[in-house]
Amino acid sequence: MLKAYKYRLNPTKDQIILLEKHIGSCRYVYNWALDLKIKTYEQTGKSISQFDINKQITILKNKKEWLKEVNSQSLQGMTRNLESAFTRFFREKNGFPNFKSKKNPIQSFPVPQHYYVDFEKGVVKLPKIGEIKAVLHRSFEGTLKTATVSRSTTGKYYISILVDNEKKLPEKQEFSASTTVGIDIGIKDFAILSTGEKIENPNHLKNSLKRLKVLQKRVSRKQKGSKNRAKAKQKLAKLHEKISNQRNDFQHKLSFKLVSENQALAVETLNVKGMVKNHCLAQAIEDAAWSSFITKLEHKTEWYGKTLLRIGQFKPSSKVCHVCGYHNSILTLKDREWICPNCKTKHDRDLNAAINIKKFALIDQNLIGV
Repeated sequence: MLKAYKYRLNPTKDQIILLEKHIGSCRYVYNWALDLKIKTYEQTGKSISQFDINKQITILKNKKEWLKEVNSQSLQGMTRNLESAFTRFFREKNGFPNFKSKKNPIQSFPVPQHYYVDFEKGVVKLPKIGEIKAVLHRSFEGTLKTATVSRSTTGKYYISILVDNEKKLPEKQEFSASTTVGIDIGIKDFAILSTGEKIENPNHLKNSLKRLKVLQKRVSRKQKGSKNRAKAKQKLAKLHEKISNQRNDFQHKLSFKLVSENQALAVETLNVKGMVKNHCLAQAIEDAAWSSFITKLEHKTEWYGKTLLRIGQFKPSSKVCHVCGYHNSILTLKDREWICPNCKTKHDRDLNAAINIKKFALIDQNLIGV
């Protein structure tokens, strides 16, 4: 089983210079390789392979002497990333690979091999850079795969290490109606469970919006290219990073709690891209980060042998009475409560949806009748 471990690096000034050289050189090689592939295809109608590109890197080094100061494995790792980008483009239609810009605040480079982690000393040794102090807050066991060194928008350095612990994913545990929970995610309440529990939306972005507007105004008032503008952008980036960390921390804790307490979780497939086109709700939907939360549930259910059940996005979870099955076709988004005309049951819209999500998922698994 492959798992990634991310650690904060605390490099010295000299090591920062070397890290920046690696970032710049790897970005240059990626753009050079992408340009080479495009021109080769235009001239010959055939694509140049990763192996042939790697052979030409040696020739490129003789022309660009500064590339010799960088780990050669990292340069070849960028051609591997480019090949993966083209594979995704042809298979998944994810979009043609773009050239990397140095203006992008998040930069990174790969370290495929010849590095090690010393938990006793609290250091990570990288080729051509040496031992860098790191916050190794948790240990791991297994075979080291490719590591990725990155620089965040606030100028912090991190290393993400992919580890093969040689363990298999646990087998899926059996579940029933009593050990399954339906989850309806929303805006006012972040998650509503079929058990009746409601998890309040922390609204991290909304709570920091006033401060964000102040910092954004300060950035816009500074002269472009000035040091004061760079300082203002740094303060703005720190607040954005804080909001992102708060959101991730909340979602990790909630997803772990739900996975630990239940054998199966039922969620609804949502068309988030279509929903954010509603400008009245777009900011609140982006703040909730539903897709990120579902991804965390997917990972944790796999790691702990639990099951994530999905129902289709067109299932009428909100409009169907979970008691008698009556379909309320005139229900609108502003109706938070409604009374079933058939059985006279008073429904909380979100709780009714969570119960229906669970029922629809169990019906698909043939665990309950229609």
